[in-house]
Amino acid sequence: MTTNNQKPAFQMLFLIGAPKLVHKAVDLFKEGMVPVQYIMHAQGTASSEIMDMLGLGGVEKDLMLSMLPKVLADKMLKKLRKTLHLGMPNTGIAFTVTMSSCSGHMIRLMESAQPQEEEKAGREVLEMDNEYSAIMAIVNQGFSEEVMNAARPMGATGGTVFHSRRIGSEEAMKFWNISIQQEREVVLILAKKEDKKAIMQAINKECGMQGKAQGIVLSLPVDGIVGVN
Repeated sequence: MTTNNQKPAFQMLFLIGAPKLVHKAVDLFKEGMVPVQYIMHAQGTASSEIMDMLGLGGVEKDLMLSMLPKVLADKMLKKLRKTLHLGMPNTGIAFTVTMSSCSGHMIRLMESAQPQEEEKAGREVLEMDNEYSAIMAIVNQGFSEEVMNAARPMGATGGTVFHSRRIGSEEAMKFWNISIQQEREVVLILAKKEDKKAIMQAINKECGMQGKAQGIVLSLPVDGIVGVN
């Protein structure tokens, strides 16, 4: 159980790959008694030359999200790499980011998945020099290719697109004199530390809020990653 002096360390695990591979991963998560997963259909954005180089073969992708205690997230990354051979041609990429907060019910659910003997280790928050970041560009529908056209010259080799719908307050939008399309696209790009700033600046310049794309660009630190050579 948590105490006032202990802050639980939880992570969100992302797995991006072909639909068949992601569904194989679901069975691995069930074996590990992981309580929560979400699967979304997505689309790869890498150029045909990059796709051929990586051996990915096609652009149809699934994105799976799962929330886990840190110790279990680290174990699942290793298990995914070993069982699904991530990093080999026609596979995928998995990575984790640290969650800063969560609802009490979800915390209790995730704690139930953590073995008792590993609970203390799971609360240790480690300072890391993150080698990768996950850049997310949220733009109006139809502008994902413009995002990648801006990002590639700055070091991005590819991204994953999934569709979303804005559900924010219309009153707040009017108050701030902002008009954003309801149908949006989210472009997820894994970037090396040294490329992150340039990629974000390029996307913001070409697809920022002042343009037709009305883009919002943000980044999350990646704690662990498998599937990248």
